[in-house]
Amino acid sequence: MKLNKHLSLFILSVFTSLGVLAQSMPQTGYFMFPIKPGERNYLSGSMGEIRSNHFHGGIDIKTDQREGLQVFASADGYVSRVKASTYGYGNIIYITHPNGLVTTYAHLLSFYEPLANYILQKQYEKKTFELELFPEPNQFPVKRGQIIGLSGNTGGSGGPHLHFEIRDKEDRLYNPLKYGFAEIIDNIAPDIYTLGVLPLSIHSRINKEFNRFEFKPIKEGNNYTLADTVFANGLIGFEMQTTDRYDGTANRNGTQEVTVFVNNKPLYNHLIDQVPFELSRQVSQHINYTLYKRQNRTFQKCFVDYGNDLPLYTAPQNRGRLSVHPDSTYQVRIEAKDSYNNTSTLNFIVKGQAPSFTKSLSTAVKKPQVSYEIFGNILKINATDTSSTPRNVELYISAKRYDLAPSYTKNSTSVCLYDLRAGLPDSIGFCGATNNLEFNQIVPPGQEFNFKNRFANVVFNKETLYDTLYLQTKLEGNVYTIGDFYTPLHKAMQVTITPEKQPLDKTKAAVYFLGTGRGRGIVGGKWEGNSITFSSKNMGKFQVLEDVKAPTIKLLSKNKDQIKFKIRDDLSGINSFNAFVNGQWLLMKYEHKSATIWSEKLDKSIPLSGEVILKVKDLAGNEATFTTTI
Repeated sequence: MKLNKHLSLFILSVFTSLGVLAQSMPQTGYFMFPIKPGERNYLSGSMGEIRSNHFHGGIDIKTDQREGLQVFASADGYVSRVKASTYGYGNIIYITHPNGLVTTYAHLLSFYEPLANYILQKQYEKKTFELELFPEPNQFPVKRGQIIGLSGNTGGSGGPHLHFEIRDKEDRLYNPLKYGFAEIIDNIAPDIYTLGVLPLSIHSRINKEFNRFEFKPIKEGNNYTLADTVFANGLIGFEMQTTDRYDGTANRNGTQEVTVFVNNKPLYNHLIDQVPFELSRQVSQHINYTLYKRQNRTFQKCFVDYGNDLPLYTAPQNRGRLSVHPDSTYQVRIEAKDSYNNTSTLNFIVKGQAPSFTKSLSTAVKKPQVSYEIFGNILKINATDTSSTPRNVELYISAKRYDLAPSYTKNSTSVCLYDLRAGLPDSIGFCGATNNLEFNQIVPPGQEFNFKNRFANVVFNKETLYDTLYLQTKLEGNVYTIGDFYTPLHKAMQVTITPEKQPLDKTKAAVYFLGTGRGRGIVGGKWEGNSITFSSKNMGKFQVLEDVKAPTIKLLSKNKDQIKFKIRDDLSGINSFNAFVNGQWLLMKYEHKSATIWSEKLDKSIPLSGEVILKVKDLAGNEATFTTTI
């Protein structure tokens, strides 16, 4: 029988999909636990935990609060990739297995032989500590249960542990706990701490207000309830603060799955079991990013926000948003599950309540005041007044005045709502006073957009923004504010500025990100004439600073086997270091957390002897030299 072209392609796609599905289906018993296999183990981190700019992509296995535990290959395969670094994963091994999956073993103290010697040879050949290699499939075969290294604390690790991942060839990360490791015991259901309910349109109200509310559940076993009914109107969304625990440990870990039911019908589900590596940064849209940055509290959204392309969700109607109608009652059930299907349930009632206008007067109010905040596309203006009759707020848009009537009042504060998509206001007027808003531009997502004013040129590419941005910029002294630190970016924006006060030496000058505290992180930038162009994945405050001080070097110890130093830089950071003994290059390993570098000889039988010269350069090009003799 002859198949037509379209049918053939369809059948091929089905078999291809089945192949990918079979590859990703958990195979219980295929993988061996990589630390103390067959013994009780404990985790300090789980799949899908919320980190500062990504989902945690595997499990963190405790190593008795020390380094040096044997690490075992989980299955037969070969070393397909290996990396030595002072940041990120630190020392890491990737093993590719016959089933097409890849396991990774990160933060290692050391590699096994002969891989360790191969890496050492390449480090000396390339004269660098930082190294990434891709051995041939037959170069370093491994067997299930073979020791491949010792556990450590290298890279971005916050303490001794083994970070273990299971990936496919496309770098999609799978939950290792789905592969049936008896070494981990979990009989504890997730904890539910707080429910957040927020308005998602200008007509939305929660408990008669346009505001985000938090509710503390009452716990009875694994069941949670709210003491009060949630009154609402219009389109609303839920957020939940939840973590999970394992038996025998106090660590707070991630909750894998959350499902929302309304009147027993599913409204929303997310399952953090497979996360594409390249989309992991979209965790910023999965959580309430502003609250995370301001208060270090993690609320997972129970709706799919705009710009979120993660394949974690099932939310066919309104992307998980609930449309509440007056005089209607909604029975809401939210289930939180961990990797072992331990389940906690939160039940509460949402009752529809039509918006109403009320007015009140507080004797505590002494003089009129006005403030504002932005909720998505909505400008919320709070006008506190001494009058018993609420007064309008004046909006000025392109020199035209518009009177904005209050939507409701609360304790002498009139709340006025305005959709910013109708046009950016220049200022707010109230009771004779004027507040400038400093909005510059509406920047749409999903397209390249160029904004320019007197002190900055900002380029947004197609993937920079998750949602519409109401851009505000400011120049105060020599500090440039570009947007809001509490608004996440997916990809970097490009900014060009021309400092009014030019640096004395442009080769030593770069852009630094100031964040919200006293810390400063180098962003870099390229000078062209009197202007510098830089890229940043964060919005906020930036400043051009000059680094004219060389790094500092302190000798810690020296003998014929090893020499050790502390190296530090007070501004731009360490860029490179090179040591020489009698003119011959000597490998120095680096641990940034302790600011320590130490030597490793290529030939262990030859003692260190003679003149030692260490040169350390920072990112601004300043170089320090230290000379000693062994």
